[in-house]
Amino acid sequence: MGNSECLADGLTAVPAKETHVWYRKFMTEYPSGLQTLHEFKTLLGLQGLNQKANQHVDQVYNTFDMNKDGFIDFLEFIAAVNLVVRGKVEQKLKWYFKLYDADGNGSIDKKELLNIFMNVQALNGQQTPSPEEFTDLVFHKVDINHDGKTATLSSGSVFL
Repeated sequence: MGNSECLADGLTAVPAKETHVWYRKFMTEYPSGLQTLHEFKTLLGLQGLNQKANQHVDQVYNTFDMNKDGFIDFLEFIAAVNLVVRGKVEQKLKWYFKLYDADGNGSIDKKELLNIFMNVQALNGQQTPSPEEFTDLVFHKVDINHDGKTATLSSGSVFL
């Protein structure tokens, strides 16, 4: 697939030829060089979602908008593609952790865990068990030290 170099955290860079192809497609689709939230949802076929599912998609978009300017530029786009297509499991876990650690304190508490299950149910339409029942069940199983947290992110690793 061409030469590729290793980046931080073991990510492999997208080869130059492939990057050029992605760039041409991105600029054709988004001539301003910026992808909006609406365009992101359209690209993924995620229109007409309920409020909770919409909030989740917004949250995903915001994690890819690394400079927090309200848009995804080409570098943010290619970083997202790189993570999704080439990222290792640990890198994806770190991204998911960042996505669900809503208050950014480095741990996922019961409220954040409930939010995860509510988002998943909103996206797939499943309603049983209730998010609250499922959260209580999972939280009871994983909060082994009874500190009110299910997982923490420490030195780049996720701990349960």
